[in-house]
Amino acid sequence: MRLPFFGRKPLELLAPGAPAPDFDLADHRGGRVRLADLRGRRVLLWFYPRASTSGCTAEGKGFRDRIPAIGDKGVILGMSFDTPAANRAFAEKHGFPFQLLCDTDKSVSMAYRACRSRRSLFPDRITYLIDAQGRIESAERVTDIAAHVESATARLCALK
Repeated sequence: MRLPFFGRKPLELLAPGAPAPDFDLADHRGGRVRLADLRGRRVLLWFYPRASTSGCTAEGKGFRDRIPAIGDKGVILGMSFDTPAANRAFAEKHGFPFQLLCDTDKSVSMAYRACRSRRSLFPDRITYLIDAQGRIESAERVTDIAAHVESATARLCALK
């Protein structure tokens, strides 16, 4: 599925080698997730516009279906502006085994350049691979969901 680009020129993504901004956010299960607590593991952090929309569902299912191949090679985290209740319904409906983070004040999305301001309606569809030391390993703006899921999970599974 190819996605059109609407609106202003997108923000420049964080560069490989840059420190990944830390965060402490609620997840869809009622817990909290801190990036600092995941040091020592690689993290695939995917920003998606809105729970239960067609593109976000296709992307989430793509990652879900690759969990057996990923195994313990890394952690997948999804992030949107959605509430814990909306993300919980989304995860439960589609059987997502990974955590969906709720950036309801948009501060983390701004730090990762997934949105311009708190007035943004949705984060951009982007994915970061964060290395075990907490640095950006790669950044990708998504235009083709199927190809993106394949390439992002291949990078996560690659030995570093």
